[in-house]
Amino acid sequence: MLGREAQPPSAMPAFSLAERIADWSPLLPGIAFWSLALYLPLSLPLARLEENLATGPLPPAAQQLLLVITSLALALGAGLLTDLGVGWALGPGWGSSLGLMAALWGLFWTLASRSRDRDRDND
Repeated sequence: MLGREAQPPSAMPAFSLAERIADWSPLLPGIAFWSLALYLPLSLPLARLEENLATGPLPPAAQQLLLVITSLALALGAGLLTDLGVGWALGPGWGSSLGLMAALWGLFWTLASRSRDRDRDND
């Protein structure tokens, strides 16, 4: 040990962008399902942002673009965190499966409420 020079710690191996995306590819369906399931509940609180944008100096097209980007980013972020949390707690396959069930549950209730509203209007 006395005769050896101290070697710098080795740098982390550089991964290409394709390799980084490939590492996340099994999680993408679950993230998409959770984002879809959480989109409406998360976009409802963005009404305050919409009100603030309406009183701001941005043109209407820029306001809409900013609102859409913000709500999509919020839904994707929440979908990612939810999928990672459920995947960590129950396993990666469960994260995607529960995301699909949550998205279909939301679709079911949306369609059911529309049908109920139509039936009320016909009475």
